[in-house]
Amino acid sequence: MRKSILGLSAVALAALSVPALAQDEPTPELTVTGNAAVVSDYRFRGISQTDKRFALQGGITVTHESGFYVSTWGSSIDDYVAAGSDQELDLIAGYSRTFGAATVDVGVLYYYYPGSGGANTDFVEPYASIKGTFGPATAKLSAAYAPKSRALSVDGGLTREDNLYVAGDLAASVPNTPLGVSAHLGHSFGPSYLTIGDEYTDWSIGATYTWSHLTFGVSYVDTDKSLYSPSGRNVSKAGVVGSITASF
Repeated sequence: MRKSILGLSAVALAALSVPALAQDEPTPELTVTGNAAVVSDYRFRGISQTDKRFALQGGITVTHESGFYVSTWGSSIDDYVAAGSDQELDLIAGYSRTFGAATVDVGVLYYYYPGSGGANTDFVEPYASIKGTFGPATAKLSAAYAPKSRALSVDGGLTREDNLYVAGDLAASVPNTPLGVSAHLGHSFGPSYLTIGDEYTDWSIGATYTWSHLTFGVSYVDTDKSLYSPSGRNVSKAGVVGSITASF
């Protein structure tokens, strides 16, 4: 039961921050990009990680011209997510390459929850995606698989569980405007701690407005699951999520 807002993972957020290079500028050997954001609710695969409250987020990515990259991304979370921890830190390493209009991206993501008091909460999740560009629009298919571990157990760590997440994303920019639109559909296969017992589907639609290095976003997020936090809030219920992201 962990992770991000508008259907975006840490990798996707990092990708949003990549600045466009002028056509006459050579590609540098190393590119460093980053982002910082305030979101009204941190949703991971449709489920709130902040009890439907605000979160602070940020990340930085270093990309080599060969396509290899390393990245780190963090967010504030509520303490029900990972045994009392109030923050999530994602450590990422991957490789991305473009073939014509298609971009293939593979890598591994390590979820680290500092301050969890020695509880078994951290886990690894390899991922892969393929993205196609069609004029101003892009379509992406992705999959992430977390191998069996006690951190994903639904019985307090007595057994090991794994988890598979598959998703499809559509995004498009409105020509000659700073506007963008997106749609997301994903399915989590369980049982594991990431699904809290039963598999479920999440979806979202969103829009963005970009001004200079700032992106303002709004998204409608929902699932077919019913899941309550210790405070009594239904953290899987439909909601509108707003965000302000600064890229550099």
